[in-house]
Parts: sequence; C-alpha cells; structure tokens
Amino acid sequence: MSALPRHVPSSTELHDVRWLRSSYSTGANNCVETAPLDRGPWTGLLAVRDSKAPSGPALLFSPGSWAGFTAAVHHI
Repeated sequence: MSALPRHVPSSTELHDVRWLRSSYSTGANNCVETAPLDRGPWTGLLAVRDSKAPSGPALLFSPGSWAGFTAAVHHI
C-alpha cells in the first residue's frame, strides 16, 4: 500500500473545511491559513495554504509535525 500524498494540487479539493488565520494576521492577506481535516482520506492531518491563493495547493501535515515546525520558527 502506498502512502497518501502530503499535498493537494488545489485547496478546493478539500470540501467542507474551515480555514483559519492567525489572530496576529493583518488584513493585507499575506499569511497562511490552516484547516484541520476531519473526514476523508486525510483525516487527522492539518492542511496549510497561502491566503493569497485560496484555490491553490495545500500542504498536509500531521499535527505533531506542524507543532514542531511552528515551535522551531517561534524560537528563531
């Protein structure tokens, strides 16, 4: 059995998800948005997309991987 892809070519493939922005985000639309995936083949993963391209690709992360990434960025 092969592993699922860790991205989707278009965020529109992720139906019925709620995209969230950081409360630190400005209205300039220059941030990332995240959406927890709770159904379908990517259940349990977190989707991340560019807010400037809402129908563009989304990267998929495990919650632990995303938490590790944001913690590392926070300490830079």
